[in-house]
Amino acid sequence: MAEKKHDHEHEALHGHTQMKSKYEEALGKYNCDINDEDVKKAVKKIIEEKVHENDTMEVKKFLFGSVELTSLHTTDSEESILAFTEKVNQFDEQFADIPHVATICVYPCFARIVAETLEVDGVEIACVSGSFPSSQALIEVKVAETALAVKDGATEIDIVMSVGKFLSGDYEGVADEISELKQVCGEKAMKVILETGCLTTAANIKKASILAMYAGADYIKTSTGKEKIAATPEAAYVMCQAIKEYYDQTGIQIGFKPAGGINTVMDAMIYYTIVKEVLGEKWLTNKWFRLGTSRLANLLVSEIVGEETKFF
Repeated sequence: MAEKKHDHEHEALHGHTQMKSKYEEALGKYNCDINDEDVKKAVKKIIEEKVHENDTMEVKKFLFGSVELTSLHTTDSEESILAFTEKVNQFDEQFADIPHVATICVYPCFARIVAETLEVDGVEIACVSGSFPSSQALIEVKVAETALAVKDGATEIDIVMSVGKFLSGDYEGVADEISELKQVCGEKAMKVILETGCLTTAANIKKASILAMYAGADYIKTSTGKEKIAATPEAAYVMCQAIKEYYDQTGIQIGFKPAGGINTVMDAMIYYTIVKEVLGEKWLTNKWFRLGTSRLANLLVSEIVGEETKFF
């Protein structure tokens, strides 16, 4: 009996090792041995040398068109989300020479209201799903929530990577969950939030980026905005490097979304510049580059129209 148990354990361990090696093999194709100080220096150089040349009206309009206008508050209600969506409709009528936002981002329980109220062609409806922002739920719950969001009209889904699993080295668990949720999304784009502030090192951010893309992410996103450390230029730089290397290896283009703590027009311009310098012009469209923020929209409109405007 003991011998059989041992054989069974050996098989299980062998299976786990094989599976683990599949993800380790994927990571092995990329340089994940990166130094935080080197990343800081590279980002500092980009900011000092390149940002000023992107301080133009054209770039500000582009940035506005890449905004994912976000309402993820405990106090959100059907009435507040209805009014929020109507603002996007009104903006399109009132400011015809400024592009519309890229996306409205809400909780899944509001997907239907947005889908029924939104009148502007080309604005996506994103829902945070999979037990946002902690991702601490059974996979069955995450699957159900995601499926319901899609059924109710979400055209994009934002999920949070299981950070606890990642930090404990369970790359198989992380990747399998992402893959399962991508199957639920089907043709709808899925963004995987890495929660980079919790990953603490550039090497971890690089590994998480590669695992997420390998498992089926259509976009990788920095943060939920619910943790103390949200998006940073350094995290963005590492994620863009990973996207570039993944594209070079596979030919698959993955989108990028910094989110959380984007409070000024200059913050947005820094992310734009990093994308431009690391990934190039091919990523500078409002399909491949998004900004998750609620504060930035009014600031960008104010700069574009030349006076303080509180529209949203």
